[in-house]
Amino acid sequence: MTRPVALVTGASRGIGRAIALELARQGFDLALNDVAPGEELAAAVKDVAAIGARALALPFDVADLQAHAPALMRLEEALGPITTLVNNAGVGVMQRGDPLDVTEASFDRCMRVNAKAVFFLCQAVARRFVAQSGDPGRPRSIITVTSSNASAVAVPRSEYCASKAAAAMISRCFAARLGSEGIAVYDVQPGLIETPMTAPVIGSYKARAADGLCLFPWVGQPEDVARVVASLATNRLPYTTGHVISVDGGMLLPRF
Repeated sequence: MTRPVALVTGASRGIGRAIALELARQGFDLALNDVAPGEELAAAVKDVAAIGARALALPFDVADLQAHAPALMRLEEALGPITTLVNNAGVGVMQRGDPLDVTEASFDRCMRVNAKAVFFLCQAVARRFVAQSGDPGRPRSIITVTSSNASAVAVPRSEYCASKAAAAMISRCFAARLGSEGIAVYDVQPGLIETPMTAPVIGSYKARAADGLCLFPWVGQPEDVARVVASLATNRLPYTTGHVISVDGGMLLPRF
């Protein structure tokens, strides 16, 4: 039986790396993306291959829309038709602070990588999916890793929040378009997760989680998000699409 093939963007470290490893354990072959070749990407590819999956380093800038088609062609030549896209690559703000002081450069950077790149990579993969003859036994999916900040405001990171809210709506739009094709689309929203990106503030995150911000009084790990993504990619939540899956320890549950 042909193995499923996934592209994971931003796969060198953190949540993206954990997702790639978990998908490999679930029988996927993987294309691992980062913005450029490097030691971290090479190490992640090696670790995925050690599990027994075919692994391809696929460096390209997701924000460069002209790079999408050549990258997908290279993926298909090496691994076969893509069955799962995981939009994980993202950037934070250039500087935390007052929304009144946000620069156009920081706003545009968040929107370009976290929203515009997501839209057009979804579009490129969706066109391939629609052109394929669907196999009911081989689920196809698009999974975008956004953030709890798609819903919850973080005033010092307002442009990041805006970009993640846009990405969340992009997932809904593609879910609505692709449902008739049998293609599932999901928005996975991590909460407080311990990653290299959150390393500068993880101490405060742990304190806030323990103090009641989350129902589970601890921060999550990349592997928590990875297991959720793998469950979606392997159709272990059948007859679902368009849903938001919050991996946040209950942080966003309304309470009094």
